[in-house]
Amino acid sequence: MESNEQRDERLWKIALKRASFKRHLLTYVLINGFLWFIWWWGEGPANGGIPWPLWSTAGWGLGLAFNYFDAYGSDKNSLAEKEYERLRKEQQNS
Repeated sequence: MESNEQRDERLWKIALKRASFKRHLLTYVLINGFLWFIWWWGEGPANGGIPWPLWSTAGWGLGLAFNYFDAYGSDKNSLAEKEYERLRKEQQNS
């Protein structure tokens, strides 16, 4: 394993975000699976209407989606670098 002095800080932050997302995803699947099981065992689909675990699954899923895009979406630094290069080329052409 690399020492802290040799670690690329930008890559380390990305790795931490991705590890955090994976833990969040596992928690989401386990907890929501358990809630759906409770609903199915108790009321079940025979009751009709909207199943109550749908609200936690949908709300938490939205938060999980934002967490995913933060961890795996395009890197903000690379977006800034691309914009910088575009502006530099634009300035050279004028």
